[in-house]
Amino acid sequence: MKITSKKFPSPKGEITWYELTNAQGASVVLSTMGAGIVEVRVPDKEGKIENVALSYADAADYIADGPCLGKCPGRYANRIAKGHLEVDGKEYSLSINNGPNALHGGPEGFQNQNWDGEELPDGIRFTYKAKDGEEQYPGNLTVTATYRWSDNNELTLDFHAETDADTVVNMTNHAYWNLDGADAGSIFDHEMKLKASHWLPTDETQIPTGEIAPVAGTPMDFTSFKKIGRDIRQEFEALKIGKGYDHCWVVDGWQPGKTVEGAVELKGAVSGRKLVVSSDQPGVQIYTGNWLAGCPENKSGRSYEDYEGVAIEMQGFPDAPNKPAFPSQLLKAGENYDRRIVFAFL
Repeated sequence: MKITSKKFPSPKGEITWYELTNAQGASVVLSTMGAGIVEVRVPDKEGKIENVALSYADAADYIADGPCLGKCPGRYANRIAKGHLEVDGKEYSLSINNGPNALHGGPEGFQNQNWDGEELPDGIRFTYKAKDGEEQYPGNLTVTATYRWSDNNELTLDFHAETDADTVVNMTNHAYWNLDGADAGSIFDHEMKLKASHWLPTDETQIPTGEIAPVAGTPMDFTSFKKIGRDIRQEFEALKIGKGYDHCWVVDGWQPGKTVEGAVELKGAVSGRKLVVSSDQPGVQIYTGNWLAGCPENKSGRSYEDYEGVAIEMQGFPDAPNKPAFPSQLLKAGENYDRRIVFAFL
């Protein structure tokens, strides 16, 4: 594995981009800003290597961007209703940054922090230490995001966290994929399949109601390959609320600590590329880039338009701290939080 690095100035200090190139010549670029994925360059059906992760031209543009492009949000990815959190009987009021709710750990979150980076033989380990009370969350929390890149084009992301006081944790990665190339336009013709026969309906502010609903007979059904754009304009309340797909599906067969292979499969319309995502997380938030327009410019000198990438966020359920029936995201002092996401490019 060949690893090189570049450094860029920013208001948050020096950002480092690491490029990992495998024996096939396929590569990934990772950033200390938000422990982010900047590029994933993999071959198409004819062997042409191209970037399939939406990315900005400027390293500093990843700071406080609306789409959270490529980064690892935390301490709690996704939404917590009205910023209300209770841990060990004590109430906490989180910052409100998404309508009436808290999103992705708050306005700063982990995604807008410049993590420490460390080179490994086959990857990079990023570390961030969140202080007790940061974004109003309890506990000093140390979190690592360890990426490994293999010769068979698998990008493995392992999260590990430890705390000195009981807290909640929900880590994921927020990369947007376009398997026909990062500058190829709409992902509506991409085909997607989910190992998910149920999903989480939400209220109009995108907080789960607590219901776990079957996908059968609805536009939420991706149990067999279906074009992302096929049903996205249907008269269906959830799609109107989100302006497209921005919902959490319940992964079939999930058990704590067990990786579900092929939880998500995505196929490019033209390139012949395929992405298979496996994880030990109970849910997957699929977000079809419904609000990408106006983001910072990419290397082509333009902003992405809406629906030019799809985010596949393997994670715990949104608002789980306020929904006792959902899988718990509580991390107790002295215990370990360990989660894995594998992105396999075929």
